[in-house]
Amino acid sequence: MRVVSSVSSAHERLTEVVAVAVEVAAEAGESGTYTGEIARTLTAVVGKIGARIAVDAEVRGFTSGWQEAVRHVSAPGPELDDAQVLRMRPEGDAGP
Repeated sequence: MRVVSSVSSAHERLTEVVAVAVEVAAEAGESGTYTGEIARTLTAVVGKIGARIAVDAEVRGFTSGWQEAVRHVSAPGPELDDAQVLRMRPEGDAGP
């Protein structure tokens, strides 16, 4: 399923970003130039890129799920035999 690969890819991308930030921090520490400002900057970079990666993964997951649903609806024949229709009750309705 594409959603899983999308999430896996996002996880790998974020892991790479964090690894690079840690590498930069380690190099700054070794050279004696690591400061609170560098820490805040690296944290902000990881946060911003992480947010973009998460949004991208959500959009790709939604898009692939939507495309899969459209294929199922438009496909004639037995492909729909295993489909389930779930109806949501209005809030407060304690029906069966």
